[in-house]
Amino acid sequence: MARRIRIGIDTGGTFTDVVALDEDTGDLVTTKTPSTPANPADGFITGVEKVLGLMDATGADVTSVSHGTTVATNKLLEGKVERLGFVTTEGYEFLLEIARQAVPDGYGNSYFWVKPPRIVPADHVRTVGGRMDYEGNEIRPFDEAGAVGAARWFRDRGITTIGVCFLHSYADDRHEVAMREVLRREHPEAVVSISSEVLREYREYERAMTTLVDAAVKPSVSRYVANIHERLDAIAPGVPFSIMKSNGGVLSADEVVHQPITTVLSGPAAGALGAGLVAARAGFAKVLTCDGGGTSTDVSVVLDGEPTLTTEGTVGAYPSKIPMIDVVTVGAGGGSVAWVSPEGTLKVGPQSAGADPGPLCYAKGGTDPTITDAHVVLGRIPPHLLGGEIPLDVDAARAGVEALAERLGLDPVRCASGILEISAWNQANALRQVSVKRGLDVRDFMLATFGGSGSLLACRLVDILDLAGVVVPRDPGNVSAFGLLTVDVKNDYVQTMVARHGSLDLAAVQKTFDELTDRAASALDAEGFPRDRHRYVRTVDLRYFGQAFEVRVPAPGGGSGQVDAAYADAVADAFHAEHRALYGYDFAGDPTQQVEWVNLRVTGIGPIARPELRALPSRPELRDLPSRPESLSDPGAPDRPDRSKTSSRRVCFDADEGYVETPVLWRPDLRAGDTFAGPAVVEEFGSTVPVHPGFAVRVDQLGNLVVTRED
Repeated sequence: MARRIRIGIDTGGTFTDVVALDEDTGDLVTTKTPSTPANPADGFITGVEKVLGLMDATGADVTSVSHGTTVATNKLLEGKVERLGFVTTEGYEFLLEIARQAVPDGYGNSYFWVKPPRIVPADHVRTVGGRMDYEGNEIRPFDEAGAVGAARWFRDRGITTIGVCFLHSYADDRHEVAMREVLRREHPEAVVSISSEVLREYREYERAMTTLVDAAVKPSVSRYVANIHERLDAIAPGVPFSIMKSNGGVLSADEVVHQPITTVLSGPAAGALGAGLVAARAGFAKVLTCDGGGTSTDVSVVLDGEPTLTTEGTVGAYPSKIPMIDVVTVGAGGGSVAWVSPEGTLKVGPQSAGADPGPLCYAKGGTDPTITDAHVVLGRIPPHLLGGEIPLDVDAARAGVEALAERLGLDPVRCASGILEISAWNQANALRQVSVKRGLDVRDFMLATFGGSGSLLACRLVDILDLAGVVVPRDPGNVSAFGLLTVDVKNDYVQTMVARHGSLDLAAVQKTFDELTDRAASALDAEGFPRDRHRYVRTVDLRYFGQAFEVRVPAPGGGSGQVDAAYADAVADAFHAEHRALYGYDFAGDPTQQVEWVNLRVTGIGPIARPELRALPSRPELRDLPSRPESLSDPGAPDRPDRSKTSSRRVCFDADEGYVETPVLWRPDLRAGDTFAGPAVVEEFGSTVPVHPGFAVRVDQLGNLVVTRED
């Protein structure tokens, strides 16, 4: 009889992480395989075959596959956007140039900020006559002849990716739909995104940018998903295949090609969800997550098991006003390159050696020392990765660090320590952006670290930020892939409806909520969820009249409820409370300051069964903690050492103190209730945790390492 196996696969810059769940037994199997940047589908398929081999299973046993991908993210971060065309309302051809006057955080003032290049050059913008007002009334008719001329202009110049954003199309999309039909007729090769389907909100600049980002990633995401789907069908014919979305849900691969912008934070979102679930089950309500990979580190906030959401996100230089988990990414992954600035100072990242050629210690042609090389030189990671599958060239790493140290006039140990110190502060600054700048007191938060390199600087981050401690989940290198098995199907729908609270048309609000719910229900029907399993969540964006930006609050009754005066007042009361929590004041009860409703939102959710986290067995009797085996040869080989034998190596935690002999513990042999103090190094198949002097570790009932300062 066929088994029921669900697989989650997260493709990162260096490794592809795989987690498989046997739904009948509840067993979880994890593994990793090197990513293949030239064709990420190769690493994906290798990961599927590898985990099925470990489970002694076949493709016929697979019931579903969920995937977190960085295809869209990397395309935008690297600025590798193909030639784009833009069609907008006549008279608004410089909409992208005007943009917004806000300068991004971190530049101090506008003198130091360089405005990024437009996503579409000015000479690739065409305008078409016709005009709607903000209520959806047609002021001027659609200019069919002008639309035909614009479509032919793009066709004649070979521009095949086009975004369309007409003024006030969120209120009535007839003109945009007509423009798309003209493009289909006159330029059938074109890939087209229209703003009324991508983002039905007002603010034409953000709506235009989000639409253009959607168009920019649509060809590459479509090719990537089609390639994987075809090869996956060869292993497991007809198996449901889903892609992680930025909002913390998944969507079938067939639908993702029509909504590619929803995947721009696919991988980081899965990690935040997985870490949130683990932390909540471990009893931690306030958690900062730190997902360290080979190229970057992603950080987010999790409150009561749920990552915080935003619609004000950006990817690279491009704003993307879609619901997404509030993640900040910094170029501080294991492959981030250490270099010398023109002023002669040490810098780390954001350039990365990636998976190919990778750090110097990979011995694959890398030329510059990286964060991983610094860890190797200081002894904080072993001379191999993946439990011995990938040997590391320690001498190459040491030579690279020594050469960099000579250029800087430093001792090699201080140089390596300096690389890690800069990396730690880069990560700390990212954590501050999602916490301190959101009004949160980080001293109340635990740090959940995961990813292959996420835990390497954990103790230093506790010192820098004065955190409560660190929780390191089991199999931390695979938490993002695990998160993919915990994700519901989720679709977001929005409609702008600007109105003051005192004159709100309650019937119109009810009608809009019902229409958005119908759209969400149709999407869940298409995903195969019966109506009795559908869940809906309503939220509303509000502001005080005269403010420029909104605050989102949940509507009462979840996803249902009749919109009457009491319902509307409850929404307004929730807004006052949230505004006070965010900014320290509100105008509740002040008749001179009216509340304004701006956007109505409905999220449709198709729930799935989540894997259970099993308790780790306790140690039957008190004895010395198990050390890591000195050899990782086959268990049946005669040279396999006794696991009870003490293992240690020289590790440098502080450049002033130098190297100290440090015990090395093998994590799979730890048991619930075990405790030990630093200095120590905990190793496992996909990750390493250096425990600095002055820190203590406790293994909790779920097998998490809970790291805190010693009293």
